[in-house]
Amino acid sequence: MTSDDAMAPGDEAAPGTPGTGENICPRCNGTGQIEGGACPECEGSGTIIQGIGGG
Repeated sequence: MTSDDAMAPGDEAAPGTPGTGENICPRCNGTGQIEGGACPECEGSGTIIQGIGGG
């Protein structure tokens, strides 16, 4: 895993994993910031990786 593929605490899977996609971080609402610092859930990116589809 390269640094580009590193998972943030809020990610359900590594980037590029089949059956996943980017979503707006629910903790910071996509801003990447909480209380003047980087969001701990998305590590400041504003997005997280989540599973998609299903049934």
